[in-house]
Amino acid sequence: MSTGSFGLRSSGSYGSLQQQFQNGSLSMPIQTTPPISSRKPPKMFKEKDSLFHWICKFAPRKKVGMLLLCIVSTAVFAWVLYVGKVREVEDARETTIQNMNIHSGTISEETKMSSILSYQVREVEDARETIVQNMNIHSGPISEEKKMNSNLSSQVREVEETANATTPLPPLPLPLTPPPAPVYFTGYTLPRGNPCESLTLPPPPADKKRTGPRPCPVCYLPLEDAIGLIPNAPSFSPVLKSLTYIHEENLTKSEFGGSEFGGYPSLTERNDSYDIKESMNVHCGFVRGSKPGRQTGFDIDDSDLLEMETCGGVVVASAVFGAFDLIRQPKNISEYAKRNICFHMFVDNETESFLRNSSELGSDNKVGLWRIIVVHNLPYSDPRRNGKVPKLLLHRLFPKARYSLWVDAKLELAVDPIQILERFLWRKNASFAISRHYKRFDVFEEAEANKAAGKYDNASIDFQIEFYKHEGLTTYSTAKLPITSDVPEGCVIIREHIPISNLFTCLWFNEVDRFTSRDQISFSTVRDKIRSKTNYTINMFLDCERRNFVVQGYHRDLLEHWSPPPPPIITVNTSADTMLSNITPVRKVTARRAKERKSKRHRKVNTGSKDTNTD
Repeated sequence: MSTGSFGLRSSGSYGSLQQQFQNGSLSMPIQTTPPISSRKPPKMFKEKDSLFHWICKFAPRKKVGMLLLCIVSTAVFAWVLYVGKVREVEDARETTIQNMNIHSGTISEETKMSSILSYQVREVEDARETIVQNMNIHSGPISEEKKMNSNLSSQVREVEETANATTPLPPLPLPLTPPPAPVYFTGYTLPRGNPCESLTLPPPPADKKRTGPRPCPVCYLPLEDAIGLIPNAPSFSPVLKSLTYIHEENLTKSEFGGSEFGGYPSLTERNDSYDIKESMNVHCGFVRGSKPGRQTGFDIDDSDLLEMETCGGVVVASAVFGAFDLIRQPKNISEYAKRNICFHMFVDNETESFLRNSSELGSDNKVGLWRIIVVHNLPYSDPRRNGKVPKLLLHRLFPKARYSLWVDAKLELAVDPIQILERFLWRKNASFAISRHYKRFDVFEEAEANKAAGKYDNASIDFQIEFYKHEGLTTYSTAKLPITSDVPEGCVIIREHIPISNLFTCLWFNEVDRFTSRDQISFSTVRDKIRSKTNYTINMFLDCERRNFVVQGYHRDLLEHWSPPPPPIITVNTSADTMLSNITPVRKVTARRAKERKSKRHRKVNTGSKDTNTD
């Protein structure tokens, strides 16, 4: 080895290799593929591989790798957050639409709300796609990535706030609470110093010749004050809260008594009707037909039924069947009562013909204040029994009325109905008021008086009394106090239409339908049976107080049979001494007085003198 080879090692090795190729001493295979060119790659390959090359170049570095890992994690977290928020927005939108459908939201507001939310969600989705595309194509600086994430979060928050602001959250289910307690009228007391509080009845008159009934003073409030005290709520109905009525087309006769109109209730059904419960279904007339007054017996024209159904306040009612009474007009009726109170008079075809023939009934079907209601197909042959239908069943004929005042046709109403209701119902906190008989307090005495006056068949009255005695009826005594009488004067009934008072009149009517039509006999039995179950009380006021607001007249047959006073007979004395003319009334001499006259010694009468025996 020469020294020159050491000095040229690097170049010499190359030169030696080249020389070997040139000299042919080293044979090498011939390359068929073209060598790799030293030119720059095309731009397309550079753009595709730039992100990959950038990652490969800087990823081995510790800080850059951690930074990239953080960026990727942030992007994934933003994506998950975005998806969750969008789903919440969609759920909120669906819930809002449902709430708007359930509650009273209009279709236009629902459509508008849904379109706004959909538009905002689409904006967020478009922003998300744009961000994802930018992340796949560019590798912008960290500050731009944070800016995009913050923009995305802000948009999601805006959508959430808009949804919360425009769509209320569904209300939380409220806990089950009991319904509010019903409100009842509980009465009132008059203010101190009111004159009605210190009113006392005067002693009976000292005139021994007048021993019959007479009116006594009654303190009524002024009409304006009475109107201001009209209750806003019904009175309390003890035990009974719901009362319905039996409707039957196929009837079976009961053990005794009854009628098709009343439904022939059996004795078992009668006993069950006195077992007072919270909800009851009882016989109460009108058992057939679609509703009271339509194909039930006691039928009424549809125009009149419509008029009766619209009466929703106070009803004043009376009835004349068989042209038995004259129609008497109420007096001292205020303009308020004329506008707000219904005055209805029930008549049959015979009475209607009498009224038209006497020119009392006009084309408006009114006689003064009374609206005339013509009843067809009467259920009973007895006019007095037919009169018990409107008297006791006004709550069925006037289903919307709150109060009613029944007045027999022989009576003339002389006080405003509002003042009567205030005095005998509201001031006493009562739902039923009726006057007691002026003379009799015992049912047994009343039955004997009815037989003596020929009011009804004696055998029927005896059968009814014996039936009640078997059920426990006893004579009236002070042991029944505070009940003051067992016998009412039933020509006036003042009542409020609540379930318990409606039941009372229904059961009272059933007794009249089964037994005699003398309702004074059955009154105390019905009252005491209901009172034993409910402690229900009735205001039985003095008969003299009743006579204060009604004036009693006479039936038409009595008025027509009473002959007018005979004209005076003029006797002329033709004596020469005196020319005198005497006017002496002629009185009818009864058979008894004629007999007494025959037994007396006749006295001589001087010519020209008056007859001293003018009995």
